[in-house]
Amino acid sequence: MVEEKIDITMLADKNEGQDEQPSIMVPMDDLDVVTADSPHTVDELAQELATIRQSAKKIAIIGSRNLPITHQQMIETLATALVMQGNTIITSGGSSGTNAAAIRGAMKANPDKLRVILPQTIGQQPSDVQDQLIGVPNIVEHSDRAMMTLADASRVCNREIIEECNQLICFLSHTSKTLHTAVKFAEESHKVITVFYLD
Repeated sequence: MVEEKIDITMLADKNEGQDEQPSIMVPMDDLDVVTADSPHTVDELAQELATIRQSAKKIAIIGSRNLPITHQQMIETLATALVMQGNTIITSGGSSGTNAAAIRGAMKANPDKLRVILPQTIGQQPSDVQDQLIGVPNIVEHSDRAMMTLADASRVCNREIIEECNQLICFLSHTSKTLHTAVKFAEESHKVITVFYLD
């Protein structure tokens, strides 16, 4: 196989009597090439850009339950700010961690801009989660998943949340398999994604 190269030659100033400088060879096959079957076509990139520019978006915030209080406070502040800008926050239930912080933050700014999608029913949630959901006007329950394990129901719930959003913000560790699966699904669905790794 013949390797294509770009020859960039820098010529010396002949008036100063300097010798010719060596040329720089750049392999052509190292350059990025966009083809019609590339994962990010022009249409998909244009769609993502349009989403970023939207004044009001549906933003999903999901993530780990195991967060220090400082991280929870940051997520709470972020959710409050996003809602104050006119965005809707979509998340799931949680007694602690990312989802709980997102709920608290959105409720502070505007409860009507919060949508909580549960993996199962309110009755199947721990009592502290049920207490946190008091006053949330927009809760989606799934009695059809009542017989599923919580892990399986959570995976389906994450997909539903991502399908409804324009943008995903996820807080996770490198070992969070369920959340990595959710991020991959968001990528395949061409969502705008922001991932914060906690480790």
